Amino acid sequence: MHSSLDRIALVSDVHGNLTAFQAVLDDIAARGVTRVFNLGDTVGKGPRGAACVDLSRERCEVHVQGNWEASLTNPERLAGFPIAAWWRDELAEEQAKWLRDLPLSHDFLMSGKRIRVFHASPQSVYQRVFFDHGEDEFLGMFANTEATGDGPAPDVVAYGDIHDPYLESDRHGRTLVNVGSVGNCLADPTPVYVIVEGVPDSTEPAPFSIQFVRVAYDHESEIAFAHRSGMPEADVWEVELRTGVYRATHREGREPAYHRHTCNP
Repeated sequence: MHSSLDRIALVSDVHGNLTAFQAVLDDIAARGVTRVFNLGDTVGKGPRGAACVDLSRERCEVHVQGNWEASLTNPERLAGFPIAAWWRDELAEEQAKWLRDLPLSHDFLMSGKRIRVFHASPQSVYQRVFFDHGEDEFLGMFANTEATGDGPAPDVVAYGDIHDPYLESDRHGRTLVNVGSVGNCLADPTPVYVIVEGVPDSTEPAPFSIQFVRVAYDHESEIAFAHRSGMPEADVWEVELRTGVYRATHREGREPAYHRHTCNP
């Protein structure tokens, strides 16, 4: 083990689930990891966005903007989604301004690799890239855009948004990682985050690893709080937290299907 190795925890998609967020942060601290980067969507869907924003600002070193942050602080988006006013009104004005001003991406070096984190894609917080993407979508995740700037292209990209953790590498040494969701993970609803380990700020090749961590939490207490708060759609939020079944599937009365469609024969 290199004495100079450092670890950074990558969390995403807390979605106002304070109980899950606290459990994950406690696990990170118990492992001796002191650096935490938040990949966005700290707010929305769950009942305690304001508390999660405060906790994230206290514990996370880096924040990037997610689609919920962008939407809740954009009057035009809110006008087209009236129900979202509940989550916007839960935030203080100073919190909303802070969320509105967050950067869209962040780059750092570790063990000779340039690592880039953002919420959904380098094009937009609203452009969704699922596990079952094509080659063009994969390559596009490593592209420089107006949001990322014109620096060196990344070797490793980590993102959130889809609530579905996975890792994919190609023969040119590029690695794409989805870190999953802390507060609203789908399929397996257990909160998940990622730890990257290597030599920080180094341009020289050195040992490097990526680890996925699942953390159990008291989801029933979070569900009970959502109902007490009067939050809209608390019923479908409850289904997602208990089962990992996305609300659209539940509403349409469909049986959950295998979500990684290109893996089917």
